[in-house]
Formats: sequence, C-alpha cells, structure tokens
Amino acid sequence: MTLKERLALAAYSAGWWLAAPLAAVYLLWRGLSQREYRRHWGERFLGHGAPPPTGRPRVWVHAVSVGETRAAQPLVERLARELPGASFVLTHMTPTGRAVGRSMAEALPGRVAQRYLPYDLRPAVTRFLGEVQPSLGIIMETEVWPNLLRATRIAGVPVLLANARLSEKSAARGQRYAALLAPAAASLDRIAAQSDADRNRISRWYAGPIEVVGNLKFDLAVNEALVAAGRALRANWGPRPAWLFASTRDGEEELLLDAWQRLGGQFGTDPILIFVPRHPQRFDDVARLIEGRRVACLRRSRKQWTESVPPATVLLGDTMGEMSLYYAAADMALIGGSLRDFGAQNLIEACAVGTPVVLGPSTFNFAQAAADAISAGAALQVRDAGDALTTMASICGDPDKLNVMRAAARAFAAAHRGATERVAAMARDLLRA
Repeated sequence: MTLKERLALAAYSAGWWLAAPLAAVYLLWRGLSQREYRRHWGERFLGHGAPPPTGRPRVWVHAVSVGETRAAQPLVERLARELPGASFVLTHMTPTGRAVGRSMAEALPGRVAQRYLPYDLRPAVTRFLGEVQPSLGIIMETEVWPNLLRATRIAGVPVLLANARLSEKSAARGQRYAALLAPAAASLDRIAAQSDADRNRISRWYAGPIEVVGNLKFDLAVNEALVAAGRALRANWGPRPAWLFASTRDGEEELLLDAWQRLGGQFGTDPILIFVPRHPQRFDDVARLIEGRRVACLRRSRKQWTESVPPATVLLGDTMGEMSLYYAAADMALIGGSLRDFGAQNLIEACAVGTPVVLGPSTFNFAQAAADAISAGAALQVRDAGDALTTMASICGDPDKLNVMRAAARAFAAAHRGATERVAAMARDLLRA
C-alpha cells in the first residue's frame, strides 16, 4: 500500500470508531419499530456469534439485505448439492435479510448458520474471521468493506464478489475514494459481474479478473404454491383489472394516490389497487396514508383480503416472503423505487411469474435488466406516476396486447438464466486453489 492509501485506511478506521456510538443509537431507534434490531449486538460490534457448522469446506456468503439474500439462494442451493460435505455461514446487515435467509437454513439443517456481519471495525472483523474460519468468502453485489477485505487477505481467505453491479453514479462517487477502495478491491480474488457495463465501471478501480456471468436473480425458482394462491385470488376478483405497485419506496405511494385521485375517473374502469411497500417498518405508515385519503385499506396481514374487493378500497400487501403471490394476483406491476430517485427495485420476479412491468424514470440499480426487459417487450418505461396509471389502463384495456406482454415477460426471464452455474464454477475453482 502507498502512504496515501495507508493514511486513507487509518482515517476510515478512526471514523468507524467515532461512528460506533451513533450506530448504537441508530439500532436503538430502529428497534422501536423492528424489535430484531435490538438483538445480536455482539455479532455487529464484536464479531462474536453462534459457532459455525462443522462441515468443510466452509463457505461464507454475505448478503446484506432481502434482494441480495434472494440472489444468493440459488447459488447456495447449488453449492450445497455439488459439495455435500460443505457448510455455509450466511451473513446479513438487516433483520429482513436475515428473515429471508432463514428458509435456506431450514432447508439445509445443520449446514447453514446465520449471523450479522460485524461493522467494519478491525478487531470485530478479525474476530469474525477467526470464529468462522471460512474456506471461501462470497460477497453479493457491491459490499466492499476495506477493513474486512484487508483481514481476509491477511487470513488467506479467497473472496469472490458475485452478482457484482456498479451504477455510473456509484462509480463516480467511488472515484473520489479511490485511495481507500482500490486496496480493498485488490483483496478480491475474482469478480462475477452482471453485465458488460458493470464490468467496465468496476475495472476503473479493480485490475483483477472480471467475468460477465449475468444476474443470479434470474435463477431464483418461483414459489409455485404462492403463484397458485395469487392466481386463485385474481380469479375470484372477477373482471376488474388488478394493478400492483410493488416494493414502493418512501413518497411513491403518495405520488400514486395523488395521480389516482386526479386521473382515476378518466379510465372508465375501477381497477383493484395493491400496494406492497419495500420495507416492513413502513407498512403502518402506508396504511395510515391510504386511510387518510378516505379510502378503505384492507391489510393482508390481518386476513382482510377476501374473494371480492369493494369499490373505493385499496389492498395493502403487508407480509414478507409473498411477492410471488402478489405478482400472480396482478395484471400489471409498477416496480417501486423507479418513480423517485432510488434506482428501482428488482423486476425479475415479476417477469418470471409472467406479469408485465411498468418502470418509472429511475432504473440505475437495474439498468441492464430494465433495458433488456423493455427491449424484449416485457416492460414499459414511463415519465411519472400519472403516466404509469394511464399506461396500465391502456394495456389492461387491450387483452391481446396484455397477453403478448405476459408471454414476453416469461420469455425474458427464461432467456437470462444460467448465472448460478457460472458463479458456482468460479467458487469451486477458488476452493480448489
């Protein structure tokens, strides 16, 4: 490391020590709405956790939250089949990611342990690696922690950055911290990028091998039981169109409700509106927002969804792990995070179920997938919330066009599968080495 890089790492490490008390306050504050944030502080601050499984090789997979955990699932399942003696340590940063990962632990009893990844404090990450003793680390998407990666290099743990993506906005921001990020990236052994554009951006600060393998999220198996339940709901609701606003972020529900109250009377139909907020801590807030518009709000968590949906009623999908059901119950889905500058959430699961997609103007988190879906005829991009509602009304009013988009969505999802096999081969190569 150069002197500049050493100074950058020292300043970064000092910053973490100063920030640790603020992190504790943040956890206490989040714990007011999500009790899980009050637990497992030893894992977060000290690197202590439950003993890892005994199987070898031991593969550590870091999936920060829900999206990364779902992306990791087909990879963990494949490696578990190919390496029957292997065990896995699955780490997260959020309770929702940990909750989603629990299904993997239950499906592989005795082979998967879950922990929170410690904050990037040198003693904590060193203790974490000492307890887990991984044969291989797989970090999902863009989680590059300088102290953690330096510790893996010192410990001799090979690390694969899988499903890697980097937006132009993040790449520009990263260039400002090149003295810190470049040495961290140098500790990675291989990178599996989602697209050529991601590879080109990552190569600005990483000189090692970068392979373009596609997006692991295309390989996530659809939960057929949930799909069947969603389709049964849709059949019971009758001829009214059903519009899903999926994984909405802060402020987007208000934009959509404003647009609906302004434009809804123009469409000549009374669609069923379904809101599924991205983050569970916002479920109650969104329910209050809907009811504040003098509209009834039926919550799935309270078993209020029935075979009929009265007029002037909005459905709230306030449960975890049921996105396949929500997509299957809808004729079209607007993907949240795209109406405001959040970069959009994942559109792949909607397409896999055969639900056509509407995207707002902000798609930088899934730029390649969004562009490919639009090109394939599985998705349409709109300017704003009002344009989204007008587009959904137009497509749902034309059954032939809607069916064409449904078929295109399924074909798009099927055509992009296969990344899991390629990433698993990279992981096996690193384990052999």
